[in-house]
Amino acid sequence: MAEIDRILVVSRSTRYCQKAVHYGISLARKYDAELFVLHVEHNPFGVKGWNLPMVSLEEDYKRLLQEAKKDLDRIIAREKTAGLPIRELVLVGEPTKEIIKVVEQENIDLLVLLAHEEWHLEHFLFGRTNRELVRKMPCPILLVKKEPEAVAF
Repeated sequence: MAEIDRILVVSRSTRYCQKAVHYGISLARKYDAELFVLHVEHNPFGVKGWNLPMVSLEEDYKRLLQEAKKDLDRIIAREKTAGLPIRELVLVGEPTKEIIKVVEQENIDLLVLLAHEEWHLEHFLFGRTNRELVRKMPCPILLVKKEPEAVAF
C-alpha cells in the first residue's frame, strides 16, 4: 500500500473550500502527513476586450475571496498551533498548471479538492479545473462533494 506523507488541498478561497481543508487536516492527522494548502490566484475578470460593466462584479468577487481567506486563515492558524505541519502556498496563474506544478515539485501523494459543478458562475470563475486535473494528475485525487444550499423562499 502506498504511503501518504504529503497531502495537497486546493483552496479556491471560497467558504465551500473549508470542507476540503477539513478533510485534508483530518487525513494529515490520520497519516501523520505534511499538509500543503494551495491558493491559486486567478483573475477571471482580466480578460481584455470586454465592453461590460464588470467593475462592480469584480469588486464583489474580490471581497468574497478576502472574507473566505480570513476564515481559512483562522482554521490553518488553529491547526498549526495544535502542531500540524501546514505549508501555505499562494501562486498566481492558471489553476490547472499551477496545481500540477506543485504536485510534481513537492512530491504530493494525495490531492484534495472541492468537487463543484463547473457550470455558469463557477465555470467562469474557476474554469474546468477538476476535469483537467482528473485527466492529468500523477497522484490520487479525493474530490470533496459540496452539498447544495437550501434556497429560502
